[in-house]
Amino acid sequence: MAAYEYLAMDQTGRKLRGVQEADSERQARQLLRERHLVPLRLRAARGSLRTVGSNNRRGLGAAELAMLTRQLATLVQAALPLEEVLAAVAAQCEKRSHQGMLLAIRARVLEGHGLARAMAEFPRAFPALYRATVAAGERAGHLGQVLLQLADYTEARHAARQQIQLALLYPSILLLAAFGIVGFLLGFVVPDVVKVFIDSGQELPALTRGLIAASAALRDYGLIMLVLLAGLVGASRLMLHRPAARLRWHAAQLRLPVLGKVLRAGSCSRFISTLAILGRSGVPLVDALEIAAEVVANQQIRTGLKDVSRAVREGGGLTRALERSGHFPPMMLYMIASGERSGELDAMLERAARQQEAHLANRIALLVGLFEPAMLVFMGASVLLIVLAILMPILSLNQLVT
Repeated sequence: MAAYEYLAMDQTGRKLRGVQEADSERQARQLLRERHLVPLRLRAARGSLRTVGSNNRRGLGAAELAMLTRQLATLVQAALPLEEVLAAVAAQCEKRSHQGMLLAIRARVLEGHGLARAMAEFPRAFPALYRATVAAGERAGHLGQVLLQLADYTEARHAARQQIQLALLYPSILLLAAFGIVGFLLGFVVPDVVKVFIDSGQELPALTRGLIAASAALRDYGLIMLVLLAGLVGASRLMLHRPAARLRWHAAQLRLPVLGKVLRAGSCSRFISTLAILGRSGVPLVDALEIAAEVVANQQIRTGLKDVSRAVREGGGLTRALERSGHFPPMMLYMIASGERSGELDAMLERAARQQEAHLANRIALLVGLFEPAMLVFMGASVLLIVLAILMPILSLNQLVT
């Protein structure tokens, strides 16, 4: 069964849009007529199995995925059949592409496939972590509980990302304002002011000469510098598509004085929290390690985590393998070792993830707290230098007059 988007007219002449499930386009038209609708346009729904190739390039946002998962979990726990759950959630979707995708998943389920297997048709919408967790819930017979855990996890990740974005919003505005003010002063204000001193023929202080040179360079070569900067950014992004270059860039990021520690802490937190939810959902540890390694963005750390998975597969302990990777703090390793000894690894992983996330939030708050006054000092110092460069020739001229 496939899904078809339609544009139809009802008996009052009003045009309606929607999605109709049917085995064929002909049957879809027949079903619309039975509903007293005149089909005007009919096509395979975006996200349906017939357009899955193009839809694979689309994904779901974190907020959309969390809301969809929460709806699925609520209805599954209400003991409704899975195909009815998917149909009900699809009916609630505002975007027809999402509605078609859910109906396509429902069609796969009706054909006898599992939910995780059906979701595999849409890897951009449902990542490997999500599908593996759903598959584990299906095997254990606790799909509703696992979906609730997934909803909590997705919402927590989305909330953490929003918190970081909001924390960086004000410093970013300050940074843009600082460059905008300095650029405006150098490009438009300074040339008119210093023209008087240049015409007077007096010897100008070094600071004023430097300001004039910077202003002239900005006016004459500003556009060229902007184009060169954009070209450099584009070339860098193309270079990062190469695995070797990306690995060197990610390794260099970790060596940065302050930002490197934040990036390392963020990767460890993401890895451990993912490992915790996979473990609670019943995914085997070796498989969970491989999946959790894929959610880490830094290539250097991801390579080390793949070595961890290989070591555990060969019979080694998790704590020892994580310690050899060199990316995890001692307190986290101690908590994981305690969980291994007591047989409560999943609970300790979750506790370690919460502790690391709290530590990461404190570090980010510290960085943002330092960045804001630094931007204010930069703005003040820039304006002060410009004012001094303008005032110094005036003071020299007054001394000559007296």
